[in-house]
Amino acid sequence: MSMTGMRRAAVGLTALAVAAFGAVATSPEQADARPKPVDVTLLALNDLHGNLEPPSGSSGTIAGQAAGGVEYLATHLAELRAAAKKKNTITVAAGDLIGASPLLSAAFHDEPTIEALNMAGLDYASVGNHEFDEGAAELLRIQNGGCHPVDGCADGTPFRGADFTYLSANAFKTATGKPLLAPYAIHKVQGVKVGFIGMTLEGTPQIVSQQGVAGLTFADEADTANRYARELRRKGVQAIVVLLHEGGTQAATGGINDCVGMTGPIVDIANRMDPSIDVVVSGHTHQAYNCDINGKLVTSASSFGRLVTDIDLKIDRRSGDVISAAANNVVVTRDVAKDPRQTALIDRYKTVLGPVAGRQVGVTSQAITRSQETLFGTSLGESPLGNLIADAQLAATDDEEGAVAAFMNPGGVRADLDAGPVTYEEAFTVQPFANNLVTLDLTGAQLYCVLEQQFVTNRTLYPSATVGYVVDPNGTTGTVADPCAGTRVVRGSLTLGGTAVDTTATYRVTVNNFLAGGGDGFSALTGGTNQVTGQIDLDAFVAYLTAQSPVSAPTLDRIRTTAEVPAA
Repeated sequence: MSMTGMRRAAVGLTALAVAAFGAVATSPEQADARPKPVDVTLLALNDLHGNLEPPSGSSGTIAGQAAGGVEYLATHLAELRAAAKKKNTITVAAGDLIGASPLLSAAFHDEPTIEALNMAGLDYASVGNHEFDEGAAELLRIQNGGCHPVDGCADGTPFRGADFTYLSANAFKTATGKPLLAPYAIHKVQGVKVGFIGMTLEGTPQIVSQQGVAGLTFADEADTANRYARELRRKGVQAIVVLLHEGGTQAATGGINDCVGMTGPIVDIANRMDPSIDVVVSGHTHQAYNCDINGKLVTSASSFGRLVTDIDLKIDRRSGDVISAAANNVVVTRDVAKDPRQTALIDRYKTVLGPVAGRQVGVTSQAITRSQETLFGTSLGESPLGNLIADAQLAATDDEEGAVAAFMNPGGVRADLDAGPVTYEEAFTVQPFANNLVTLDLTGAQLYCVLEQQFVTNRTLYPSATVGYVVDPNGTTGTVADPCAGTRVVRGSLTLGGTAVDTTATYRVTVNNFLAGGGDGFSALTGGTNQVTGQIDLDAFVAYLTAQSPVSAPTLDRIRTTAEVPAA
């Protein structure tokens, strides 16, 4: 069971530990007679997103060091196991191992990433929202193996599936009420049992396409964890670890092993979890932290395989309780030897992929990043790369469907573009989801509602260059039930092509099919009519890069505040 205050470092026996062991030894003979605790090491990662090769740009560094790449990750895991008692080491993950992946993995439906993790010795993983990108049936194939039903075994070899166990406690088949995958696993180490409960975030349906979660229902994270913790205790398991694909964010001043000003869903979830839960390995927010929340060790290893969380547990042999838990986020540096098996895997899939990946599709005159500018103290502003993608989507539909504006969701922009030549693989890494463009009719009133919904969802839609509007930081925010009630967007300020929007007029607007279906909480877009489905977003982006090269970063002047544009 959890012991408050014992999470950031291993500690000696306290009054709580005395209760677990019995009376404190009063002589060396009594001390020697007491069974020594079992040392268990957990090696944890999260949000790998199929990054087999070291990520580029800022995504490939952390704590001031170049980091990531499965060739180095596998070596670091092996070294950490060697430093601990190898038989007492369990390797775990907190979701989004696949999905939103670079071309080298995504072109093969992420089979290469699963093979890499098999070789790296992963034991258990929770599902994340991106594990559902291609639907429940595909997730089951990833777990169990078999050729893809459409593309077959693209590399010419059978796919045996994951050697590790995916856990999915809070994703239920709607028709039967049963979990899609095993909700938990029990792992024995030197006679003691360690239970692992795996979950994704309850809000998965809001951030995955509706096809991806069809036939599934998602339950509250804390309630689900508590339910299965009770079941594990009935089976004699007292050491309980939750692998949860949901997380939080610490203040910018915090380092990779800090917990400064922690905020986000994980705080409430951990506070509502049963005291019998000892450790929460979290993810989803791509942050690094090492926290004590409500007497539980709560960790996250950032993203893209740049960190491994080394967690040390001491478990009482008699009671099976966790006596102490301590963690350390370790940087996956690139100054170690590459794992030769991982190198061979990467080389094999590169050969199969062929020359398409390296084909140049454009040139950038400067680095174009996905980072958002600050808008009245929060990162809710525009993004250079996000704006560029919106421009590309409008260019792909202005003639064909008469679109006058386009909007791009921030979660769909996955990487930066470096200065210089842009390859097809780099463009794919920026936009890996293969969403279709959808052009639809919205009234001016609906457009205002869509923009107000940004402040309900805390997500900015990146606008095409034809769009301009003013935000009032002192305006009111609408509600989930009535986002249109908000007054953050100054009425009369919204223009399309420099002309003020008439709330009663109708406008053709382009978004991707994820947004058109209400993704990221933009339910107001589902009211669009006369929908026409167009080309894949990546194709539109590639065509724009080719046609407009050399491409520069767009000016961030499409969303302004009342401080910049005083009220008339």
